[in-house]
Amino acid sequence: MTLTREELRKLLLPGLAALALAAAGAGMVWGAQQSVRSAELRLAAAEVDRKESTERLTRIAEEEREVKEKLDVYQQLKQLNILGEEHRLEWADAITRIRNQRELLDLRYRVDRQKLLVSAPGKPANVDFYASTMKVELALLHEEDLLRFLADLRASGNAYYSVKQCVITRTGQAATGASIVPRLRAGCEIDLITIIDRAAKR
Repeated sequence: MTLTREELRKLLLPGLAALALAAAGAGMVWGAQQSVRSAELRLAAAEVDRKESTERLTRIAEEEREVKEKLDVYQQLKQLNILGEEHRLEWADAITRIRNQRELLDLRYRVDRQKLLVSAPGKPANVDFYASTMKVELALLHEEDLLRFLADLRASGNAYYSVKQCVITRTGQAATGASIVPRLRAGCEIDLITIIDRAAKR
């Protein structure tokens, strides 16, 4: 079909309009695709941020839990009075009190010099565990006297009492009606452990 020049002139304006509309449509499609791509990139970045935030919150919660556990342990140690320097006067008072309350007939003890057991690395400074070995000799009417003495000693606080060994022997003395005669003797070695936090001393 052959169009005349007049017909072509009449179709020119609608053809240009159609081309313009097609170009506009292609531009809108391209713009929409770019918008979708930009939105996908923002979504991916938001997902990464959310994941990092979740991981940070998890780490913070874990650190808070660890701090709380350590603080609970510290408070327990503080209540037991085993943090800081030795409490030798309190040890002596406790033993005197136990001897009087339990009516122990013969109790002798000696506390050796303090020695470093272990130094645990920490931040910002080490935590040192010290022990002073207490050697105790006491006369017993029966074995339960020793168990009660050790229980009272632990309950007195002022150190962590770690019993290294106790040896019970018979005295060979026969019981008489005139007086109470201890028929057993015990010799014990007990470590009195204290903890010094070097960071707390600064």
